[in-house]
Amino acid sequence: MSFHRLYRRLRHGEPIVVVSGLPRSGTSMAMRMLGAGGMPLVMDGIRAADEDNPAGYFEQERVKDLAREQDKGWLRSSRGKAIKVIASLLEHLPDSNNYRVLFMNRNLHEVLASQARMLERRNEVSTTSDERMLELFEQHLARVKAMIRARPCFELCEMDYKDVLEHPRPNAERIREFLGRPLDAERMVQAVDPRLYRNRS
Repeated sequence: MSFHRLYRRLRHGEPIVVVSGLPRSGTSMAMRMLGAGGMPLVMDGIRAADEDNPAGYFEQERVKDLAREQDKGWLRSSRGKAIKVIASLLEHLPDSNNYRVLFMNRNLHEVLASQARMLERRNEVSTTSDERMLELFEQHLARVKAMIRARPCFELCEMDYKDVLEHPRPNAERIREFLGRPLDAERMVQAVDPRLYRNRS
């Protein structure tokens, strides 16, 4: 561990494990793996499992208010635990914590297809063309990842959704190594359900 990171650890405590990515990019799967491996999860169960996420969402509703909240001291209780924060809200995490970010990447055409099916089930319609949405996704991801790399409170590990589904064991080991925690890799592997890979490019 570098001196700078050691200093931050002594000053700000154990890192918060943040699972992030675009909606429909595999963040719920990553949270399920962490929970199965023995990682404490920050979630309230308000958003119940449904057809889009049969295994559950693993969310904490208060996260949605990060952009508006002035006092974010409640996040200190998440140190040493895992919490899901979508990519667009990462910039609102305060520097008063350390964060190890597991960032889920997924083929953007698959993300778009999955989001479209979710909207269809809710009888909602997107007014933005697929081409424009793909462009916006790419710009957004580039901006978010640049922000993560520029802020010393963040450490980043990028994961590929399809690769995790096809090769769960090495990815479970990689997560365990990145987090530096004695997680149960075998249980993490068992938490991966390839049947949920329904919107493929």
